[in-house]
Amino acid sequence: MLTSIEHDLSQLFGQAFASLDLPFELGSVQRSNRPDLGDYQCNGAMAAAKLGAGNPFVTAEKAVAALNDNGLIEKVDVVRPGFINVFVKADYLAAKLTNYGQDDSFGCQQDLAQTKVMIDFGGPNVAKSMHVGHLRTAIIGDSLQRIFRFKGYSVVSDAHLGDWGTQMGMLIEGLKKRQPDLVYFDENYTGSYPEKSPVTIQDLEVIYPEESGLCKTDPEAAEKARQATLELQNGRSGYRALWQHFVSVSIATLKRDYGELGVSFDLWKGESDADPFIPKVIAQLEQKQISLVDQGALIVPFRDEEGENIMPPLILRKSDGAVMYGTTDLATLYERVHDDNANLVLYVVDGRQQQHFKQVFAAADLMGLNANTEYEHSYFGTVNGKDGKPFKTRSGGVMKLHDLIQMAKDEARKKLAESNFGADFDAEEKEEIAHKVAIATLKFADLRNFRIKDYIFDLEKFSEFEGKTGPYLLMQVARIKSILRKAEEIDAKPGNLLDTSENERSLTFKLLEFPSALDKTVEKRAPHFLCEHLYNLAQEYSSFYQKQHIMNEPDKAKQESLLRLSQICLEQLETGLQLLGIETLERM
Repeated sequence: MLTSIEHDLSQLFGQAFASLDLPFELGSVQRSNRPDLGDYQCNGAMAAAKLGAGNPFVTAEKAVAALNDNGLIEKVDVVRPGFINVFVKADYLAAKLTNYGQDDSFGCQQDLAQTKVMIDFGGPNVAKSMHVGHLRTAIIGDSLQRIFRFKGYSVVSDAHLGDWGTQMGMLIEGLKKRQPDLVYFDENYTGSYPEKSPVTIQDLEVIYPEESGLCKTDPEAAEKARQATLELQNGRSGYRALWQHFVSVSIATLKRDYGELGVSFDLWKGESDADPFIPKVIAQLEQKQISLVDQGALIVPFRDEEGENIMPPLILRKSDGAVMYGTTDLATLYERVHDDNANLVLYVVDGRQQQHFKQVFAAADLMGLNANTEYEHSYFGTVNGKDGKPFKTRSGGVMKLHDLIQMAKDEARKKLAESNFGADFDAEEKEEIAHKVAIATLKFADLRNFRIKDYIFDLEKFSEFEGKTGPYLLMQVARIKSILRKAEEIDAKPGNLLDTSENERSLTFKLLEFPSALDKTVEKRAPHFLCEHLYNLAQEYSSFYQKQHIMNEPDKAKQESLLRLSQICLEQLETGLQLLGIETLERM
């Protein structure tokens, strides 16, 4: 098993502190933020003083004197009042990176296949095109599923479509008005229903907003939609067949938009898939006396020990018998716990749904679903325009995700032309580059922010080839590939890493931080830790390359070592970008 330098040094210093009859944990070592004073720092002597060990400077000197013989440490300095600064040996550093560079995961993968993680990060509604509000759940969720898989977990992702609510009744009633003679509306019909859908996604996108608007102003229309929804949920065959068409044409369009983003799901389930589990959930809640009837509705109240309400109740079933969004979510969680045997369920859903998930999770806890399963709302903030409000089109409408992607492509083409990148490439390669630059622009701009924060969407700024952007990282990857191609042309190839010199030291340390960055990403469910690492690594390589003229290096072994260092850097950048869902380029 590959171990980090922090681990190796912490073990060494832990043994030293233990030999002084002090806790082993005091030997914990971390990377120094003052590389001029040391590569790593141990502050255990300061903590030991609080435990009654006396003067921390003296304790630090004793700990250093008690260090076992090792091939790790070049020099140790003890600085008042009791800090221990450590410099590691150049050959040890090179050997450590050699081992990491030979491992496909850079020491990140673990045997975690027994832990099943389910990630819910879709949530688009049937009959509606995806809009900019779906951008974050898709990008963050996809990155998390890639990272969890890379770490070694067993991962299942679910689009979890909105396909079972009142909008279905609206669509049914809207279509009935337009095509009343369709066989689906004949209650006496007993034959097979047509395989071809009577509507396209374009039809649905016209029908839904018209019916939705009508239901807001016309109580009779709202009641018809409600009744149609109830009949659908109760199994009316014609409505079920029609509903299946709605779902099928919607999924085809969703796959197009998700495909443009490079996002995929293992499951394309929806709220409807929870329907068979709703009776089981309600029966269990009633049996355990967790639920009660209030004004004709079945609810789960949440109260403290004094009987005071601590948050609004979860409404399971309205007085008219219709089930609610919270009911289907609770039933879905029940399915994921009992049928899918998930150990961890992550809901990558907008932060404005926090209250909803608190209610669902609280009800799940009361049912005992948390016995062997963790579930959490890994929420995120909104994408805002420059006015600080949720991002809209120029006319003030909600921007479709497909249109946003096209805007990003147009901006990418413009930036590529201004920068003269790929001026001599053919049209097909130019278009491929524009597409990858556009997706890198959108994804990195989103993922570089801590997920719980809102951010201002600035396409022009995000598509720049300088600064903390996706295009900058693509450019750095293409640059390293170009260096390695030029080296091959002069018959210079990557070889063995030599003892790390000053020029390579900082880059080597940065490469070895990859596992730590990925662990933080998993722990916090926050890809911005990985983004920060990749950006800093790209900058570090750029600085290294400016100081180190690889092509002109007269020492063949040294040149091979530098090329190997470049190769490892390229591999790590490409691996990291792939985990963010960003495809790299061969050249620009």
